Formats: sequence, structure tokens, C-alpha cells
Amino acid sequence: MLLSSTRKDWFGNVRGDVLAGLVVALALIPEAIAFSIIAGVDPKVGLYASFCIAVVIAFTGGRPGMISAATGAMALLMVTLVKEHGLEYLLAATLLTGVLQIVIGYLRMGELMRFVSRSVVTGFVNALAILIFMAQLPELTNVTWHVYAMTVAGLGIIYLFPLINKTIPSPLVTIVVLTGVSMVMGLEIRTVGDLGDLPDTLPMFLWPDVPLTLETLQIIFPYAFALAMVGILESLMTATIVDDLTDTPSDKNRECKAQGVANIGSGLMGGMAGCAMIGQSVINVKSGGRGRLSTLIAGVVLLIMVVFLNPWVSQIPMAALVAVMIMVSIGTFNWGSFKDLKKYPLSTNIVMVVTVVVVVWTHNLAYGVFAGVLLAALFFANKVGHFMYVTSQLDEATDTRRYSVIGQVFFTSSEKFLASFDFKEAVDHVVIDLTRAHFWDITAVGALDKAVIKFRREGAQVEIIGLNEASETIVDRFGVHDKPEEIDKVLGGH
Repeated sequence: MLLSSTRKDWFGNVRGDVLAGLVVALALIPEAIAFSIIAGVDPKVGLYASFCIAVVIAFTGGRPGMISAATGAMALLMVTLVKEHGLEYLLAATLLTGVLQIVIGYLRMGELMRFVSRSVVTGFVNALAILIFMAQLPELTNVTWHVYAMTVAGLGIIYLFPLINKTIPSPLVTIVVLTGVSMVMGLEIRTVGDLGDLPDTLPMFLWPDVPLTLETLQIIFPYAFALAMVGILESLMTATIVDDLTDTPSDKNRECKAQGVANIGSGLMGGMAGCAMIGQSVINVKSGGRGRLSTLIAGVVLLIMVVFLNPWVSQIPMAALVAVMIMVSIGTFNWGSFKDLKKYPLSTNIVMVVTVVVVVWTHNLAYGVFAGVLLAALFFANKVGHFMYVTSQLDEATDTRRYSVIGQVFFTSSEKFLASFDFKEAVDHVVIDLTRAHFWDITAVGALDKAVIKFRREGAQVEIIGLNEASETIVDRFGVHDKPEEIDKVLGGH
């Protein structure tokens, strides 16, 4: 079974994976250079990182076909560290990032993705599509008409070539054709080589030259922790999206550990920390990549091209890559979400829109996801709280009022729970039936305590029946209505 699964992951789609890997490798080069510039380091730091992370993830990752490399979200977190302490401390922080991510994987925190709602994922995807498009705008402003012509031609090839041939990925054809046209016609347009010098040597083992002291740890830990969390978040979100695109499952906890191993490898090879890339992963899937081979090819071909073929690679016009990334932006955006605004609940739409706005406003994917998850949780808690209600019935023969509680009692519904009782009604006996209720937290237990104690102060005998096992456990542990010495604390001594 394991052997069959491994063979499928590696050799189930060889032609598609190889061609998709070539496209991704070409798309990775300018991004890796750009992210290096953002972080304030030499372009080779981002390129080595992209090579190393992609190769390691191909073997260790929990999501076949997903592309991991140096990313903009991670680069933004490194700026201050590089500026104040230099490259060596960045490499040390990268190693610590990897260690923290491995720990996160073993703590099975990948399962926290269960708490990310569909509306947050949709908002995340839409925001990323917008950011990808916005990142192309500098290449399309204050330029000659040749750039616009090349970009339009590139988009034309991308969308029309599949009508002729679906075997060869159209983005690959676009890059090759436009590079050839640019070189033959001698067009004066911006190329990959204009972004920075490409490395001319293979990466080497490099231990960070920093003192192994507590002071060093104090410097790098805040950055490493932020990098680890953002990296895991972006990787797991990407894995979820690729799961949907390919209709296949992935191992999120394995992915956490794999990201850690890859970042340790990157740090030891002179690279920066990275994580999964939604844009490149979408390129890979759209180009036919499905297996681990596509990720491996992307990393290996990236290194071969920048080290051994850099005179050719440096001639690739940025307009060709802009066309590819615009295609990614259009393909990534969930256009159906506009139609869904009319039929989905207002709360769902608010969560999606807030996620988009926060991500685009801050350029930080983590902030947007955290905001979306928090809003979704608040809306959910409020909604569930409304489903709790209390009915009552008076038995005049025995002067007994029976209250039946239905629903979930927790911090948002506890006030409604208390307001459902008539404490001033003069009855001898009160029965609170909790057969169809569940108590979730100490706020709910406190509300039950107040209800019992108030009835008793009005002279009624109170009987609680029907507690399920889980509710009984929390009530027994934290409830005080049957502990006389604690009762005054509940009502503030009144």
C-alpha cells in the first residue's frame, strides 16, 4: 500500500510533473530575487533558499504537488533583523524557525486548520489573488509600449495555446516565445537580469557565524517564532487550496514538520526561511503538476538555470513572467464569491470581506487569517447562543415549577439563561431539567449557580435533573451551589 502510494506520488504523472516543474522554476527566479531584495539580502540568498526548500519538501512534504520556496510574507518579517544584525543572524533565525516548525508538527497543530472556516479560506484566496496582481503593477508603470504589447501577447498565448495543444503548458510556451522575440528584435525592455546578479556557484554548507549565547537567542527568537507561525499558516492554507484544486487529501502535520526540515536545510545552505507559495502552487497545478516530481524538478531546474544557464535566463523579459502571474491572479481569484454574496448569510460575507481587506491593507496574510478566524468564531458563538431557550410548566397540585432548558449554555447564552427564570414567583419547589442542554464553560456553570442560589433565597427547593456526563463533570468541578462556604462569592456577598 505504502509502496503503491509512493510510486503514484512520484511517477503517476511524469510528463505533466516535468513540464509543470519547468514552468514553476522559471516563475520562481524573479520572485526569489525580488523577495531577497525586500529582505535586504543578496539575490542568491533567496535563490538558494528556493532551490533547497523545494527539493527537501519534494521528499518530506505532506502535500504532493505543492511548491514551497522563499516568499514575500516571510521576507517582510526579516527586514529589521537583517538591517540591525546582518545576514548571519538571519541564517541562525532560519535554523531556529525550522526547529520550531518541527515542534509544531509533533504537537499536531496542523489539525488547527479545522477551525479555519470556508469564508476565511475564500477571503484568503481572493486577497492573495489581488496581491499577486498588485505585485505586477510596478512592471507595468512608466514603461514603453513594447512591455504592454509583450504582456498582452503573453496572455493571448496562455489562454489560446491550449486550444491547439494541451500537452505543453501554455505558460512555458509564453516564456520561451517572448524571450525569443525579445532577443531577436533586440527590445529594450526589463529582463530578469536587471533584477540582480544571478549566482554562478552551487550552494555550500554554511554554519551561521554567530555566538552561541543566550543573547543571540534573545535576538533571533522573536523573529524565528513569527517566521515559524506565518510559514506554517501560509503553508497549511496553501495545502487546503491545493487539496480543493486536485480533490485529494494531504497530511497537514507532516507538512508542518517538512517545512521545518526544509528551513533548516535552507539555513545551512545560506538561504532564507520560506514556506508554501500559493501563486506557484496554482501555476504547478494549472500546468498539470500533481506529484512530488514536479516540486523536485522545479527546485533542481531553478538551480541549474541560475548557475549554469544564467546568460540565457537573464534574458527572459519580465513582461513574460508578468503575463504568467496575471494568469495566476485571475485563476486564483474565486469569481463565484461575488455571486455567493447574495445567497450567503451576512456574517459569512463579512468574514470573507474583512479577511480580504486586512490582508490587502497590511500585505500580511497572517493578520487577515487571524482577523477572519476571530470574526468567524464570534459570529458562530453569537449564533449558537441564540439557539438556547427555556420553557416552563407549573404543577399547581404540588406547587412545582418545572423549567426545561434546551440548547447550548456558555458565555454568550448565560445571560439569556438567567433571564428565563422568574425568581420572584412564590413556589415551593423548582425543577431545572437539563436533559436537552449542555454546559460548556465556567460562565455557564456560574449562571446555573446564580439561578439555584436565587431560588433558594426566595424560599424554594431546587432540584437539578438530566445533566449529561460532560456537563455534570464541569458543574461538579466548578459549581458552588452545593458548597455553602462558596455561595457568598457567587453573588458578591449580597
